[in-house]
Amino acid sequence: MTEKIILKKYANRRLYDTEKSAYITLEQVSRLIRDGRQVCVIDARTSEDVTAFILAQVIVEEAKNKKVLLPAPFLHLVIQYREDVLAEFFEKYLEITIRNYLLYKSAFDESFRKWLDVGMELSSMASKSMGAKPPWGSLFDLFSDVEKGAGAKAPEVPEG
Repeated sequence: MTEKIILKKYANRRLYDTEKSAYITLEQVSRLIRDGRQVCVIDARTSEDVTAFILAQVIVEEAKNKKVLLPAPFLHLVIQYREDVLAEFFEKYLEITIRNYLLYKSAFDESFRKWLDVGMELSSMASKSMGAKPPWGSLFDLFSDVEKGAGAKAPEVPEG
């Protein structure tokens, strides 16, 4: 399932999924990508690869539905500098940065989950080893036995 799904874009702006032999929406394209699939969009008339254009449309539609996807100052920079500065940044650094962020986030989340599991195990072990008695129970038992005259003697304190 790691193969790219080939979509054909027709003049009427409809997208045709060649894998399922059905027309799909931009929302369905977004869902495919979120599910880990790669898409390749080919213009049906010119055979030109229009994948980037369609993916940009997906982002715009999501931004329109959710009101904000990318902050306005960032979008101003993208429009202002277009190919000059940002093309190199996007090609070389942005993808790597996002992939590394996701990798480190996943590793941190896994480590944190393991630490929580260890903490829960230690808590469970501590409650089992201590039983029903509080940690100072034996000390208080000693004094209650002395008060009851149960034969245990309180330690003598030297005078002086």
